[in-house]
Amino acid sequence: MTDAPTIRRMANAIRALSMDAVEKANSGHPGMPMGMADVATVLFTKVLKYDATDPHWIDRDRFILSAGHGSMLLYSLLHLTGSKEMTIDQLKNFRQVGSKTPGHPERGHTESVETTTGPLGAGISNSVGLALAERILAAEYPTLFDHRTFAICSDGDLMEGVSQEAIAIAGHYKLSKLVFLYDDNGISIDGHTSLSDSVDQIARFKACGWNAVEIDGHDDEAIEAALRATEGSDKPTLIACKTIIGFGAPNKGGTEKVHGSALGADEVAAARKELDWPYPAFEVPGDVKSAWEQAGSRGADQRKEWESRYAALDAGVREDLERRLKGGLPKTFGKAMADYKAKLYAEPKEMATRKAGEAALTVVRSELPELVSGSADLTPSNNTLTKNMKVITPGDYGGSFMHWGIREHGMCGAINGMAIHGGILPVGSTFLVFSDYCRPPLRLAALMKIRVIQVFTHDSIGVGEDGPTHQPVEHLASLRAIPNLNVFRPADTIETAEAWEIAVASLERPSVLALTRQNLPQLRLKDAGENLTAKGAYELAGADGVAEVSLFASGSEVSLAVEAKKVLDAAGVKTRVVSVPCFELFFDQPGSYRAETIGTAPVKIAIEAAIRQGWDAIVGSSGGFVGMHSFGESGPAGEVYKKFGITADAVVELVKSLRGTAA
Repeated sequence: MTDAPTIRRMANAIRALSMDAVEKANSGHPGMPMGMADVATVLFTKVLKYDATDPHWIDRDRFILSAGHGSMLLYSLLHLTGSKEMTIDQLKNFRQVGSKTPGHPERGHTESVETTTGPLGAGISNSVGLALAERILAAEYPTLFDHRTFAICSDGDLMEGVSQEAIAIAGHYKLSKLVFLYDDNGISIDGHTSLSDSVDQIARFKACGWNAVEIDGHDDEAIEAALRATEGSDKPTLIACKTIIGFGAPNKGGTEKVHGSALGADEVAAARKELDWPYPAFEVPGDVKSAWEQAGSRGADQRKEWESRYAALDAGVREDLERRLKGGLPKTFGKAMADYKAKLYAEPKEMATRKAGEAALTVVRSELPELVSGSADLTPSNNTLTKNMKVITPGDYGGSFMHWGIREHGMCGAINGMAIHGGILPVGSTFLVFSDYCRPPLRLAALMKIRVIQVFTHDSIGVGEDGPTHQPVEHLASLRAIPNLNVFRPADTIETAEAWEIAVASLERPSVLALTRQNLPQLRLKDAGENLTAKGAYELAGADGVAEVSLFASGSEVSLAVEAKKVLDAAGVKTRVVSVPCFELFFDQPGSYRAETIGTAPVKIAIEAAIRQGWDAIVGSSGGFVGMHSFGESGPAGEVYKKFGITADAVVELVKSLRGTAA
């Protein structure tokens, strides 16, 4: 019987596969996988709770490669531990079109990839959300959820500003089952990190409420001891692993030359000799392959024992948990929302859509115990803490509302992680103008096709006195430019409720609800018998005969369009009003519906207290526009609207101009 291969020999399999794949593609980052191979090997063979035969087991430990440029580390691990999908041919097709091995890990594209990483800092903030989701679910299902989250992060991850937000959140909320493995190799693309950075990361993490230690990242005993020490901790932990980037490459190792380029044939050959790896490219010897496959299956007994506990659950509890994990809605949800809207129709209400959002969210939360709301320190303004929610506090995770602090980027990244985990429907909130801070995780949520909901209030120059720094004029267009993101700007209480209905049911498309600070009249007074917001745009008020003018508007400006229609109708100008609460859903409609909704009126005008960009797809480049062409100004909302000509009178005057005759 031969001796089992050493940790170093098993790690060298990662090194060899990584440099071979990058070399064949002539593209990629071999240095990080080669440097962190020892750490990853100890983690996967000694500590991580997982079963490679069931990569979706809900109580598995999560492994996040925040340093996503080193994707061959993850792909090598998946191949070696027995992933049926991650064949040797996939490694040979690294970075090629159609492969399961893209340049950076992509959730939903490659099985066993927990989250899409690459933009530095994203995986760190996602990890915080994953760890938080586990704690929330463990508070509700203590016999079913008890797993940890491990993330490999780089110097670049820790330099990005979002890292500070993320580690501050994790430290404050005592997310003790979170462990960061920091690839402390001192090298970035430009050269040694001393060129631009001198932060003491150990001191920084400790200041944020973490345990933090430094180890030799090539000493397997030190690695295992540090990982074992995290078990039972009352704080999250940073393990700074001192490594040599490109470990094993005798001439380029330890330099920026192995960071983002293939090693070259000569250096690959030299590395093979240095690592005592005399095997051809992409070949793993039998003893190493067998040891890795055993590591991949070592969690099978834990999974089976968990399945026994799961099967012992009360049938009703198990059924509801299964629904939550699949993202389904309770059978009672539709009726609850219908009853709520019936009350609105019976007693129309004039209110800001942020308040209408709060009322709708109260109903939604009463039906969906998995909904976890939160705000980036704007709770009284965002109205996302309802009376039927309990606040989550450090050490007490049995609630449904998070105070994220003034950390919009970290909040949105963590919310992505919560959605990725499963069993949680996360909602975040801030002002629309601060969505700029959230754009990277919003984009990634859309790319990953995950269900997250962001409530962005104070949606226009209606913010008024706060002035141009807080008046979002370009943000709607910017968000609408992100593929696979629904951006809702509802006009009244009914459209707000309908937007919530769509958002919670959209399993593969994140949603933004842009809501007003100022009160708006309820425009929908009769039940249409269907969710009209789901069409993206619809005729709210028809013309008396063949329309001469079509007015298109979203949000608060729909009521302006209705006012203008009254004036134009009185003047004999046949006018219709189309509410456009969601561009994306409208463009999803069949061409016949879009054409019918846009109509054939010779005069088409769009009205929105934002820039024009995007509206030409509806009104045409020759159509009129009443909205913003600049930044705003501080003053009472009504006066600011007048200053920039966003009034019913201005709409009427533009109609006159475009028709060429007095109305």
